[in-house]
This record gives sequence, C-alpha cells and structure tokens, in this order.
Amino acid sequence: MPVIVNTLNTENFRHSVNINNHEMFTDLPKSLGGDDSAPSPHDYFDAALASCKALTVKLYAQKKDIPLTGVTVEVTHDSSEEQKGKYKLNVKLTLKGVLTDEQRAELHRVADKCPVHKLMTTAEINIETQLAEGAFSQ
Repeated sequence: MPVIVNTLNTENFRHSVNINNHEMFTDLPKSLGGDDSAPSPHDYFDAALASCKALTVKLYAQKKDIPLTGVTVEVTHDSSEEQKGKYKLNVKLTLKGVLTDEQRAELHRVADKCPVHKLMTTAEINIETQLAEGAFSQ
C-alpha cells in the first residue's frame, strides 16, 4: 500500500498523510515557517524506530512467555551534523514487569534487531522520484 501525502491548503505547510485506512498529518516546526500543528517528517522517522522497537519487544516477549507488562521507548536525536550525513538517534528502553536480569538483557538485544533498526543501519536505500502527470492550476 502506498503512503500518500497531500497539500491541504496553500496558506501553510500542513499536509495529510494517508497510510492504508489511517490518516495523520505533518507540518514544519515554527522555526522553518510551519505552524507546528503536527509532527514533522523527522519526527515520523524517529517514531518509526521507537514504535518498531516497542512492538518487536512486546511480540518477542509474548512468544517466549516473558512476563513483560509494558514497554516505553524514548527516542531523541542529534541532527547537528545531518548536513554531513550524520544523524544520531539515542534510545531509552524501559521494560516493565517482574523480569530477571537475563530476560531484560534478552529483550534489550531483541530491541536492536527490530526491522526498522536494521533498515536504518544496514540497508542500502535507493529512491527514485518520478514526476506524475497532474492537473495544472494557478
């Protein structure tokens, strides 16, 4: 299924983001001329990692009968060197429940094996942008 992003109006940078049957929104922060009315694309990038880690850990714990009662993943980033091709993500993983040290270590290892973590750190990604035919308007 494609991700479809559409301009909502010409007065600001707020856009709709449609994924399957889900609608979200994106905007730019005020520092870049937006209204900060929704997460920025960078926020969604960081959120992809956090949510993948949380879901992967929860699924693994469920399959292995580990008594995990909840997961909190906090991601912060350092984009100060983004223009040089460096974007640092810092992840704080909180595991809830009565867990042994071994279970905590196992879940910590699993978190770093989530598909988005692997994609962000090991995949060669190629992006091809094609110009589609669209209506011309003034």
